[in-house]
Amino acid sequence: MLHIHPIFEKQLKRGDKEALLKQRGLVIWFVGLSGSGKSTLANGLENYLHSKRYITTLLDGDNLRTGINKNLGFSEEERVENIRRAAHVSKLFLDSGIITLCSLISPTERVRNMAKDIIGRDSYVEVFVNCPLEVCEKRDVKGLYAKARRGEIAHFTGISSPFESPANPDIELRTDINELETSLEKLINFIEPKISIVER
Repeated sequence: MLHIHPIFEKQLKRGDKEALLKQRGLVIWFVGLSGSGKSTLANGLENYLHSKRYITTLLDGDNLRTGINKNLGFSEEERVENIRRAAHVSKLFLDSGIITLCSLISPTERVRNMAKDIIGRDSYVEVFVNCPLEVCEKRDVKGLYAKARRGEIAHFTGISSPFESPANPDIELRTDINELETSLEKLINFIEPKISIVER
C-alpha cells in the first residue's frame, strides 16, 4: 500500500501564510473621485509599510486595465465587472497573507458592497478619500475633467456619471482641508494595528 507523506495532505491556509510573513492579510480599498488623492495616499501607505518590512501589493485602474481588465470599457456593466475582477484578485492576495491596496473610484454603494462580499467584510477596510468635485477639477493633472466637460469622455464619474459617497467608510480622509502628510499619518495609525502580528 502506497504511503502518503502528511506534507502532501495538508492544504495550507491563510493563517499559515500570515504566520510565515508575520503579518495579517488585509484589503485596503481606496474610494474617491479622480484627483481626490487615492493613488497618492495608496502609494504613500505602501512605501511606509514596505519600509516596515510588510509584504504588500497595489492594484489600481492603470495596472488592472493594462492586464486582467484590458478588454473592459467604461459602460456601467463593464465598470461593475472591473470592480468584480479587482475584488477577486484582491481575495487571492489576501488568502496568501498579503496586504493589498486597491485604488479604484468605486462610485456606488452597489459595487462597494459587491467587493466587500467577495473579499469578506472582516478583511476589507474602506478608505474614503473625500475631496469635493470642484477641488478635484482644479487639480485635474491629466486633463480628464476638462475632456469630460467637453463631452470627449463618456461616463466620467462626477460629471456624466454619478458618485455616491460611502455611507459608513471605515476611515475618511479629507484631502481638501488636510495636507497629504496629515492624511497619511492618520491612515497609518488606523491600519498598522490591524496588520501587525509581532514587533518589527
